[in-house]
Amino acid sequence: MAELFTIKIKPMTQADIDDIIRIEAASYGEHHWSRESFFNELSNELARYYCAFDEKDTLIGYAGTWRILEEAHLTNIAVSPDFRRKKVGESLLATVIHECRKNGVKYITLEVRVSNSPAISLYEKYGFKSLGTRKAYYQNNNEDALIMWTENMFYDKFKVLYEKNLEDLKKVVNII
Repeated sequence: MAELFTIKIKPMTQADIDDIIRIEAASYGEHHWSRESFFNELSNELARYYCAFDEKDTLIGYAGTWRILEEAHLTNIAVSPDFRRKKVGESLLATVIHECRKNGVKYITLEVRVSNSPAISLYEKYGFKSLGTRKAYYQNNNEDALIMWTENMFYDKFKVLYEKNLEDLKKVVNII
């Protein structure tokens, strides 16, 4: 059996921001968040950000949420181009869901480009459903965004789906 790819997930720190900006630029082009935006998020009481690192402690992806009462908004998730299709994004999403559930969050919402089929497929795999669109949401090209939500993450249907996906994920990735 092949050795599992190890991903370490830790809370974001100021020391991570330069690497995050490199991933931002590679993922979103000139319309990415600024360094200041990420520094501000670190002092935002509602924000929770996580970074994924490989075995060499290279930052390879990140994800963030804003938690407000029983809801969380997935603000961003991005993976270094060299590490895409290696379950990094899925590992980050699974961590976000775990942390939200641990803290009593019932629902997660997000916006995603209508053209971002890989991301949409990942979100659907974890039980997100499209509940509408935001017209011309993205400034760089006026692309629409799908608005996606989970159902209540404490319902059995969601828990069973999440636990099955996590079990499958752990067959190919060692998340620490």
